[in-house]
Amino acid sequence: MSSPGKPGLAVSPLAVPFPAIAPVRGVELAAAHAGMYKHKRLDVTLMRFAVGSAVAGVFTRHAVGSAPVDWCRTAIKASGGRVRALLVNTGRANSFTGKAGAVAVERTMDAISAELGCPREQVLMASTGVIGQVLEYGKILNVLQQLEETVKPDGWADAAQGIMTTDTFPKGATAEAKLGDHTVRLAGICKGSGMIAPDMATMLAFVATDAAIAPAALQAILSPIAVRTLNSVTVDGDRSTNDTCLLFATGKAGGPEIADPDHPDLAAFKAALEGVLLDLAHQLVRDGEGAQKFVRVEITGAVSEASARKIARTVCESPLVKTAIAGEDANWGRLVMAVGRADEPVERDRIAIRFGDLVAARDGAVSPDYDEAAMSAYMKNDELSITIDVGAGSASAVMWTCDLTHGYISINGDYRS
Repeated sequence: MSSPGKPGLAVSPLAVPFPAIAPVRGVELAAAHAGMYKHKRLDVTLMRFAVGSAVAGVFTRHAVGSAPVDWCRTAIKASGGRVRALLVNTGRANSFTGKAGAVAVERTMDAISAELGCPREQVLMASTGVIGQVLEYGKILNVLQQLEETVKPDGWADAAQGIMTTDTFPKGATAEAKLGDHTVRLAGICKGSGMIAPDMATMLAFVATDAAIAPAALQAILSPIAVRTLNSVTVDGDRSTNDTCLLFATGKAGGPEIADPDHPDLAAFKAALEGVLLDLAHQLVRDGEGAQKFVRVEITGAVSEASARKIARTVCESPLVKTAIAGEDANWGRLVMAVGRADEPVERDRIAIRFGDLVAARDGAVSPDYDEAAMSAYMKNDELSITIDVGAGSASAVMWTCDLTHGYISINGDYRS
């Protein structure tokens, strides 16, 4: 089956179906073909929100950054965290494009804000695609009226396709939660397949809820959850210039707007949000370029959570580890190598390694009951779990990654063609 993103890409064997997403009150979506690619496909997406909606964001810490990321950071601050619309384009990242890139964003924002009759700082933008190419904003303006006329509450599936680049399947997630006397809905979409690494994972992610939560509280909720979800996946160790995660709250479920992020009524909402973002994060890994294996790596026995995360990331991003997994080889020696080069405290003679329930090493050496045949059989699974105890403390962390195959090279060698 061919991908609905870039023609010729086979759908990932780890793909999951796009879920049925019910409308989120106060949110409308549409996608259109603006001609950002040589081939015809949905490549521009508009999300429109009810007046007074709140927004929070987490963005890339990449040193280069992009014009859309710069705009979002500035606009959210200027608007006090209020939003009316989001425009997303694919094909051109509009990063490393100088003043021309910033002007392209401003012209686009001016046009959308004029259509909506709102301040332009209440319109946000996200871009993805080739770095170094200025956004052809005229193409967006050509389809702006079409987008405005076709937005609908159940447009999530089209929107998910409209933000794809080398993705092989659209990604979405949804949940409901009780917030006081009201049931609130959450729904989200994301894109990402390569250039995926923490801070943030290389992706665009947009989640909306009809809960009534003030901007500052929304930001306080989003930031730590992003660390445990979107920033806990890696495909290739390369971070993007355009990573953006935006959380919108329309307040249309009813009830007073909650300003305290620690309000006890928010407990179920926080859990639901973490579930949605973790689901989306896992789908990023499942669609890793050329991926054949979905891999969970847990580090235990670390001196701190930060130390455990660093070790986990080093293991997950090691080309030697990832190629061994691709070859279905339980090469625990490569895991030990990666653990040691993380430059974090470990106790060599206490290190233990498990593949699923199978013990490969304990007390700093190969396990006496190591079973090569059982290990080889386990490595043939599409989904794998690796646990490494580094014997230095009591902290732990989990990250998710995929294998590294010839497919990754093929996709990226052909990226701009």
